[in-house]
Amino acid sequence: MDDVAIRLVVNGRARELAVEPRRLLVETIRDDLGLTGTKVGCDTGQCGACTVLLDGAAVKSCTVLAVQADGAEVRTVESLAPDRETLHPLQGAFVEHHGLQCGYCTPGMLMAALDLIAHDPDPDDDAIRAAIDGNLCRCTGYQPIIESIRAGAAAMREGAA
Repeated sequence: MDDVAIRLVVNGRARELAVEPRRLLVETIRDDLGLTGTKVGCDTGQCGACTVLLDGAAVKSCTVLAVQADGAEVRTVESLAPDRETLHPLQGAFVEHHGLQCGYCTPGMLMAALDLIAHDPDPDDDAIRAAIDGNLCRCTGYQPIIESIRAGAAAMREGAA
């Protein structure tokens, strides 16, 4: 099958790629662009480890073909921290409130939380649970993740760097 040319804006940077029409967005992100923060967990859209923002909305990138994202803006977990020394307020809250253990689910949780906070800057626990419903964690029992997202949202509202 012939490759198809696509254009994406990934983490604010315009990218042009030639991809096989059946190539998944998660494969393009990880393998073609080298952004390995987006994880491949289940390949079936069940775990949420591959969650990214596609035109501002959280999507599981293992369920989207790269060609479907042509012309779109993609934001991955690598875009959160402004530099290597400074965490995004949401990342800092995950550290402070023990929202991560093994860390495998964390990128997907962060991106799902970012989408939630963009629409609801002061989410309650029920809204947080609904937002991360499609993201599985095998370590934390979810309560520290909920606390982390609540604290991260508060820090973002307060304008934390």
